[in-house]
Amino acid sequence: MKGHACVILLMCLSCVCATALQVNRGDEPEAVPAQRGTEELTRDYPPPKEVDLQTLQERDADDESLVKYKEALLGSTADVLDEGGQNVLLKALVFAPVDHEETVLDLTGDLSQFKHNPFVVKEGAEYRIKLIFRVQREGVSGLRYFEAVYRKGIRVDKANFMVGSYRPKTEEHIFQSPVDELPAGLLGRGDYIVKSKFTDDDKNIYLEWEWSFSVKRDWE
Repeated sequence: MKGHACVILLMCLSCVCATALQVNRGDEPEAVPAQRGTEELTRDYPPPKEVDLQTLQERDADDESLVKYKEALLGSTADVLDEGGQNVLLKALVFAPVDHEETVLDLTGDLSQFKHNPFVVKEGAEYRIKLIFRVQREGVSGLRYFEAVYRKGIRVDKANFMVGSYRPKTEEHIFQSPVDELPAGLLGRGDYIVKSKFTDDDKNIYLEWEWSFSVKRDWE
């Protein structure tokens, strides 16, 4: 009996050891086949060719319902005024104080004059920036307005406004920034130069220019 007991005991110990080895092996990460990353999988995939708005509208011209759907989605350029030049035309920047008359910078002419002819603004006044522009041939996505404000050559402020996405239209679009406040006090008074840029998601730069204003005690 004792001999049989020893045999059984040895068999049990063997099972325990085998189980322990399996558990330990289970803790190790299993080898998996190497997989190609997303970049490798898509590296050789040719991107689709860019298609302009007019081409999209001319496709399936015999399908009336599809034509109407595309006009509702993309807009029709048939009757949209085309002034030439870039697809997006920035017409004017408006400095719009909350409680004072607006100052309009006509951006269709000589832009150099705005840097050397500052307009006067009252310290501490609240204001908005308005942009007046047109989209004339193709829809545009992610229009943005950037500005950096300098005083005596040192940047003192900057802003980045998402203007939005627009489709072609003869009428002008108007964007308004949130209300902001001008500097005030002895240290805030003086001349400022603003460097502005109007772009889109495709990194097209539609306009870059500089303009200036002078902060004083009161409107002049």
